[in-house]
Amino acid sequence: MTTPAIRIENLTKHYGKNVALTDLNLEVMPGEVFGFLGPNGAGKSTTIRILLDLIRPTSGRVEVFGTDPRTGGAELRRRIGYLPGELALEGRLTAKDLLDFLAAQHGTVAAGHIEELAELLDLDLARKVGAMSKGNKQKVGIIAAFMHRPDLLILDEPTSGLDPLLQQRFLEMVEEAKANGQTVFMSSHILSEVQQTADRAVIMRAGRLLGTENVEDLRRRAPRSVKIVFGENIFDDDFAHLPSVRDLSIDGKTLRCTTEGDVDALFKTATKYPLVSVLSTEPDLEELFFNLYERR
Repeated sequence: MTTPAIRIENLTKHYGKNVALTDLNLEVMPGEVFGFLGPNGAGKSTTIRILLDLIRPTSGRVEVFGTDPRTGGAELRRRIGYLPGELALEGRLTAKDLLDFLAAQHGTVAAGHIEELAELLDLDLARKVGAMSKGNKQKVGIIAAFMHRPDLLILDEPTSGLDPLLQQRFLEMVEEAKANGQTVFMSSHILSEVQQTADRAVIMRAGRLLGTENVEDLRRRAPRSVKIVFGENIFDDDFAHLPSVRDLSIDGKTLRCTTEGDVDALFKTATKYPLVSVLSTEPDLEELFFNLYERR
């Protein structure tokens, strides 16, 4: 039986009278990209800090590769690449000097790999980290997490401060890590940055887990908003009783509806008329989760 990369059982964390986590249970399997989603204050960073033994739980237990983080020591930490949600980099060291120092602690960074990642992220390694913008400091943190090709990447709000082009490059790095068999546990309140890469995702709200879903299955089940513009007026009767179609609205040459599941009948019927344009929009993961779990 495969040992999970991460196992969390009945995890609870209190800060005095404030409850940050309540009975959290989940498993992340090796080689999986796992999206850990939710708004700020949902308990994501607290969970990550417990996984890294930066704070201790009130109750419950966690394991990383079958080992308690409290006892895993340096050997376990070398298998992890961590990007904190709040990255504090100060001082007079250049990015190259800082990353070389961190690489020496890992002892497993391939020659030239830091430079390759810096080129990909458009980072000037000669600049002093204390004088860098938030976005450039974030690039340093990403390189520090990825450079030793760890078995597990724990990334807390990883694209904070990055422009859209670099966000896309970061997602390509995640896809490459997955192809290499690495596990990625990625916390975010920006749904689109895990939507492209995650195998499964959970969403947290107020310290509680709403649910765990396979992202691809979730997309297939998702309702889609469809707008079709035709080259001539269409007849309501052709579309009114089609399976998987609801909220149908026809105004002259324009059809709007919501579809669920198989859309074959809708589009076969639509081809009876000359088509001008078709727009199909799926909801993001946050909307899907809340639609699924709003009654729970």
